[in-house]
Amino acid sequence: MDKTSGLEQSSDKLHILDYWRIIRVRIATILLVFLLTAITTTVVTFLIPPTYMSLSRIAVEKDTSDIAPLMGVQASQSSFDPYFISTEFEKIQSQIVLDAVVATCELREEWKDDNGGEALTELRARKRLEKIIDVSQYRNTSIIELRAYDGDENLAREIAQALAEEYKNYRSKLQKGRVEAGIGKLKERMEKTNDEISVMQAKVDALRVKLGISDAAGEDSYSIVEPEIVRRYESELITAKSLYTQQATLLQGLQEQSSEELRNSILTAYPDAQLDALVREYQTGQTTLANKSIDLGEGHPTIKSLRAALQSFEAQIENRIQGILAGLDLRVKSSLAQVKELQKAVDNAKSKEAKIQEEGREYFDAKRKLSNTTRMRDTILFRIMQEEVDLDLPKESSVEIIDKADNPIRPVRPNITLNIVLGVIVGLILGVGLAFFIEYLDTSVKTIDDVERALNTAVLGVIPQNVGSLVDEGEESPHAEAYRVLRTNILFAGRQSEDQTTFTVVSGGAGEGKTTTMFNLAVIFAQLGDRILVIDSDLRRPSMHRYFKVSNSIGLTNLLLGQNTVEEVVQITDIPNLHFIPSGKLPSSSMGVLSSSKMKGFVADMKSRYDYVFFDAPPIMGVSDASVLASAVDLCVLVVQYRKYPQLMTQRAKEMVTKVGGNLVGVVLNNINISQDSYYYYYSGYYYDNYYKSRENEEESLPEKGSDQEKSITNESADRDGSVKPKY
Repeated sequence: MDKTSGLEQSSDKLHILDYWRIIRVRIATILLVFLLTAITTTVVTFLIPPTYMSLSRIAVEKDTSDIAPLMGVQASQSSFDPYFISTEFEKIQSQIVLDAVVATCELREEWKDDNGGEALTELRARKRLEKIIDVSQYRNTSIIELRAYDGDENLAREIAQALAEEYKNYRSKLQKGRVEAGIGKLKERMEKTNDEISVMQAKVDALRVKLGISDAAGEDSYSIVEPEIVRRYESELITAKSLYTQQATLLQGLQEQSSEELRNSILTAYPDAQLDALVREYQTGQTTLANKSIDLGEGHPTIKSLRAALQSFEAQIENRIQGILAGLDLRVKSSLAQVKELQKAVDNAKSKEAKIQEEGREYFDAKRKLSNTTRMRDTILFRIMQEEVDLDLPKESSVEIIDKADNPIRPVRPNITLNIVLGVIVGLILGVGLAFFIEYLDTSVKTIDDVERALNTAVLGVIPQNVGSLVDEGEESPHAEAYRVLRTNILFAGRQSEDQTTFTVVSGGAGEGKTTTMFNLAVIFAQLGDRILVIDSDLRRPSMHRYFKVSNSIGLTNLLLGQNTVEEVVQITDIPNLHFIPSGKLPSSSMGVLSSSKMKGFVADMKSRYDYVFFDAPPIMGVSDASVLASAVDLCVLVVQYRKYPQLMTQRAKEMVTKVGGNLVGVVLNNINISQDSYYYYYSGYYYDNYYKSRENEEESLPEKGSDQEKSITNESADRDGSVKPKY
């Protein structure tokens, strides 16, 4: 689990490094685009004439009536309208308002200098005004901000202020016009209603006279009988019925009781002062009789007198009770008679009213229509009076200018700082984007992985950029180590036996560095003690003799044509163990000399004389000589220049080598800029930074040149590099 996570993290880091590598490789393109964009933006910014902005702000509300609060009418709260502000935006930029601004600010004359001295037409002035104004809402409020832009700061202020004032005037005129138009329509309607009322009144008067109706109830009533009389009769009837029911119920209840029960309950149900006095006296007499009976006998005159008095009280009480019952009976009968009379009066009143209404229905209908029309006329009249007062009152406009336009302090365009910063940012983005786009379009070889994936062949060495002759740079040149690595990889990568000692270095196209690569490789072989022969077999465009600084007058072509011997064409160079055969002059009649049998014999002869033989070949895509050499030698190395030719061309070069039977041992990636492309740092830069610097420090402690100790160290170094001892 941990290993997988580590691999993914490493892959991500390599991906980021690839981006950084592209930026470093294309840094010149990025800087060029960046500088062009930044400089162009800066120049254009300073060339643009300054533009000033002036701002005015207005608060906009819906139109309301001023008379409603004065008349005691509660103004209705309007619901929120999300489209109101957007609609007002369009009204502010409408033709009516803009034409008024053009006239107020005299823009036709103001802008005539831009039109060859002629005043602009109203249409062109309005169109130009539309382009220099901006209308926006201030956050989530009903405040609208009006901006005007112009090269003249005073004119910008005048336009912004005029736009606010003309819109306010437009709203005021619009509202006043609507009110006046409404008043006119209301007056027309009222005149028409008055005519209708006159006709209706005449009809009502005629019907009243015709039917003989005395309309005492008033114009708003449909009844001749006063409604209060009917209601009074009905109210008295209800009261009388209630009293009758109460009295009849009381009487019936008392009549159903016994004498004793009646005597005990009558005073509660029907209080009577006389009966109450008799009952009290009777009770007092009973108390006195009971007290006297204790001391006196039944025959005593006092006792007899008291008993006689009690009997008299009982008779009086009974008579009074019967009198009360008789009185209640009379009241019940009286209440019943009153109920009947009131019921009769109510029925008579309702019957009379129904009869009159039936006879005068047409009259009452005409009267009702007249009453309704009259009320409608009064409503219209009230509304006319309300609107007229509203029109005459000092009106508060629904548009309020809360901020007047001021002279701008500084121009708003161009924003020099912002434009330059944007130019820098955009230039950097364009530069990096162009670099990645070019990298995407570039199908050339960029990495070792590209070579190995496209050719399915190992990369034997990576050669840095700007490598010259190692003879000129010296044995301890930092670049020499790259060729030592290449030598070691060639010897261990492709050789199947010790007998494979002939090499050729080919390339797909011209200028990929194959000649330099072969020369320096031969120098490294020679420096490590091998007996080396370099043959310039590029008969079309020979250049190897320039590296050795010798003449190209006689060489390989002279040998193959039988004009000279081997000893005559082989040249001893200043480099120990390194011999050279130039190409010589190629007659036009001997273009196929490399494919001759004599060439094969020559190759076999040189193998027997030298440890290693190098053949410089022309580009394999150009002529057939390179294919012939690839098939004739033991080992073939393909040089590919970094970021020069498409990968398809490199693949084609490999196919041509393999088709003729050549033994392609690997690829050399040439001309790598180590300082820019950190991807290849560890192939060359790391060795230079560590090995050579430590080597320089160690040289101070080494013995003088030529001592036995130095020779021993040199031989040990040669053994570590895998050098092959010479055959002789």
